[in-house]
Amino acid sequence: MTELRTLRNYIDGEFRDAADGGTTEVVNPVTGEPYARAPLSRQADVDAAMSAAAAAFPGWRDSTPAERQRALLRIADAVEARAGELIAVESENTGKPLALTASEEIPPMVDQIRFFAGAARMLEGRAAGEYMEGMTSIVRREPVGVCAQVAPWNYPMMMAVWKFAPALAAGNTVVFKPSDTTPASAVLLAEILGAVLPKGVFNLVCGDRDTGRLMVEHPVPAMASITGSVRAGIEVAGSAAKNLKRVHLELGGKAPVVVFDDLDSEAIAKAAEDIALAGFFNAGQDCTAATRVLVQESIHDEFTAALTKAAAGTRTGLPDEEDVLYGPLNNAAQLAQVSGFIERLPGHARIQTGGHRVGERGYFYAPTVVSGLRQDDEIIQREVFGPVITVQSFTDEDQAVEWANGVEYALASSVWTKNHGRAMRMSKRLDFGCVWINTHIPLVAEMPHGGFKNSGYGKDLSGYSFEDYTRIKHVMTSLDA
Repeated sequence: MTELRTLRNYIDGEFRDAADGGTTEVVNPVTGEPYARAPLSRQADVDAAMSAAAAAFPGWRDSTPAERQRALLRIADAVEARAGELIAVESENTGKPLALTASEEIPPMVDQIRFFAGAARMLEGRAAGEYMEGMTSIVRREPVGVCAQVAPWNYPMMMAVWKFAPALAAGNTVVFKPSDTTPASAVLLAEILGAVLPKGVFNLVCGDRDTGRLMVEHPVPAMASITGSVRAGIEVAGSAAKNLKRVHLELGGKAPVVVFDDLDSEAIAKAAEDIALAGFFNAGQDCTAATRVLVQESIHDEFTAALTKAAAGTRTGLPDEEDVLYGPLNNAAQLAQVSGFIERLPGHARIQTGGHRVGERGYFYAPTVVSGLRQDDEIIQREVFGPVITVQSFTDEDQAVEWANGVEYALASSVWTKNHGRAMRMSKRLDFGCVWINTHIPLVAEMPHGGFKNSGYGKDLSGYSFEDYTRIKHVMTSLDA
């Protein structure tokens, strides 16, 4: 048997095992076999990390914006320089294709860190002014303090960046927990950050759901930030309420993709290819994935045929294979969840292509298209989080809006039309944090990412994310003193 790699926590500038020696096995989703052991952190480990972050906070808070910018720029350079190591670790962590991890994750991560390095220089309040006779008011924008951050398993490296970069740029210190199924790349990032930052500014604890709960309920952090499921978000919000912590939640999604009948055959074919790419990328394990398609009835059959063709031409496979769009699902439980949705399909549903596991080793699932669905079907209302695209037929714009908005999630959406007025009306009426028009899934560091309703609150990326990690203080001084 191959010896398992040992992963360790990073607390107060040093790597450590869990205080009680507890570990969990980390499984490679390509093989379904364990390849590493990670700490199973408990109260003593969380206490140590929080103490380190609290002790480091005054110094990091009082560092100048320029100093924080330089540190983040050094981190970005180091991520870029060690891209090969990060890609290899992340692929083992998740089973993702090596080529796509290199092209679609490392460059955005580096860019996002550099963006927040720039944002560090913008930590300012409004200009002074006299709003009462004899008094001058100043608004200060300050870091909130220690931040407890929990990241998901679908984009372990990139979600780590989305968490730590704005928090550190604003002058906060961090205690970070990766998912228990994908801790390896976060441990490598901790090494990279630790070589740049003062000890205690960034701390990492590995563990399970109970570890995350201990972090959120701990008295030290002023803010809890999580990207994860709706269930996890509700639990975090409830735990944080016990001592009124600020909460930042990016949760599930069920993105509607609304396709109107003003598209000609060429545009239909192009839209189907683009939507398949946006639906199956990362095995559909993306809260913004284009997995819920609504097509106007007059082009329903033509579009469904084009989408089915695009899906059938999509490949899943091993990380080093060529022309593979996505790898395995992340874990055995996720494979069971996706399979369960297909097994429970109602009689009126039709599987156009896919609908089955691929191979007997690892957690691979075929690209799947399901048509004939109704608005109240389980697979329409609940997040599958797998390579499954559903298709519904709608009659007019009003019905499209009703069905698109008729789920508990409200993270992302897209509209496909050549009619500018319709695109603008739909962008107003769709109740989602992002509306793409004639595209789906592009993200840039300058624009906010975050949803409404059960998709949570708070923004990732952009200056809005940076502001989420700050607090506002009013200072009033007498001019007569």
